[in-house]
Amino acid sequence: MVHELDALVDRIAQVATLCRNLRAENSELRQQLAAAESERRVLVERMDAARTRLEQLAQQIPEAKS
Repeated sequence: MVHELDALVDRIAQVATLCRNLRAENSELRQQLAAAESERRVLVERMDAARTRLEQLAQQIPEAKS
């Protein structure tokens, strides 16, 4: 009986350690996701600005006459 309780205590300790590790990993992944989303927003803004500039330049090109 004591051996079984010791094994149970060890198992609970393993689960608690795993839970702590997973929480830390989850926190790190959330931070990485937030950074990636922020970078994505910046890139979308840059793409929009580039698209606007290209559209403005395209309007300035004279049309070719056939």
